Amino acid sequence: MTPKRPAGADAFPRKTVEPSATRNVEEGQLYAALDLGTNSCRMLIARPRGSQFQVVDSFSKPVQLGHGLEASGRLSRSSMARTVHALQVCRRKLEQHRVGNMRLVATEACRRARNSRDFLRTIRRETGLPLEVIDAEEEARLAVISCAPLVSHRTETLLVVDIGGGSTELVWIDLEDVEPTERSRAIMRLSDGFTNPVPGGARVVDWISVPLGVATLRDQFADVEDDQGRFALMSWYFEEMLSGFSPYANGSPDEGFQIIGTSGTVTTVAASFLGLRRYDRTKVDGLEMTTEQIDRVIHSYLQLGPDGRRADPRIGRERHALIMSGVAILQTLMRVWPTNKLSVADRGLREGLLYAQMVRDGVLTPDGMNGVA
Repeated sequence: MTPKRPAGADAFPRKTVEPSATRNVEEGQLYAALDLGTNSCRMLIARPRGSQFQVVDSFSKPVQLGHGLEASGRLSRSSMARTVHALQVCRRKLEQHRVGNMRLVATEACRRARNSRDFLRTIRRETGLPLEVIDAEEEARLAVISCAPLVSHRTETLLVVDIGGGSTELVWIDLEDVEPTERSRAIMRLSDGFTNPVPGGARVVDWISVPLGVATLRDQFADVEDDQGRFALMSWYFEEMLSGFSPYANGSPDEGFQIIGTSGTVTTVAASFLGLRRYDRTKVDGLEMTTEQIDRVIHSYLQLGPDGRRADPRIGRERHALIMSGVAILQTLMRVWPTNKLSVADRGLREGLLYAQMVRDGVLTPDGMNGVA
């Protein structure tokens, strides 16, 4: 499959992102966001708090929905059964908290599988949940707006990278014409769409959805036994898939350039760099890592080998089988667009879904959404 830039209609309603007035929020008014990806099923339940939100409950389980999809083009019975079981847990949580506002979405695996419509009917019948499949552009937009609080006032050119289980989204954004203190809010306004930028606002130079994520890239080279050779092949293959994405032919800008990476791969690399035997989001989200630090972590993974990675508590039992395909993507991106550092985001599609719903309903205050100095 080739990378895609679909030109379909915007998935968000055309309305001003920043509301003219903020409504009072009842203490019990809750929002939910569910992301059913190629590898994991994850949900957040939260309530608005000022310009951010407070998480009330969460759920995450590796369901491996896309297992075998590369070979068959279909979702397997066992993968669908695991996923339905996870979604039943989510339904119980939604009922327990009496959530009235929710958006529940599926991404690349359900976009590609020939039997995804039948699977969605099964989900509706077995769980009653209104799951919808979103396109690649909306997935990219949601990942971008979730990262808005991490955008620096000094950033003039931004690359947001979301490494998923079945696809990788890259969005290149020009912020040069935006007032420095408004750059974070300008990113939030992109929930309206990537086309027709407002004067003085953020402008999407280019974006792409590569149909390779940590699970699908791993499956492409599952038959290669040599660990280091497999890593090199995955890196080469992913770089080939990026050949059509070159918003700046001469490389990235020297000044005012920021890359934000959001994914389990990026947060795992950050946790490994920090030596965290128990994951701590407060230490990882917003961390800046240099290219040299990232390369050292990747080199340590290669030295460990498959058995060592499986036993490494920094990686975790749920991530060890996917980490090398993920860091192959990450290292490729850092090589293609040379830069000294990467901003780590422990946030993504679920957070973007929550922000989009709360912004739509006017329950977030604009104060505080000012980014990083």
